[in-house]
Amino acid sequence: MKLFAGICSAALLLGATMAVPAQKPEIAHTNLKVGDKAPDFTLTDTAWKKVSLSDFHGKKNVVLAFYVLAFTSG
Repeated sequence: MKLFAGICSAALLLGATMAVPAQKPEIAHTNLKVGDKAPDFTLTDTAWKKVSLSDFHGKKNVVLAFYVLAFTSG
């Protein structure tokens, strides 16, 4: 765990020292509406295993939470 914290700290320090040109953020457009079924997608879990939303279909309830601009400077 200490190694992971050290790597994260080093990455943050390195990222803070690098100059990043200002970019205008792209806005994603969608036809989804409140209550629509979420499209299938795949992400990496905390054990670096690929997990798809469809893996849980009919097995478990899934809650999707989106934190706009989380972990960004915006």
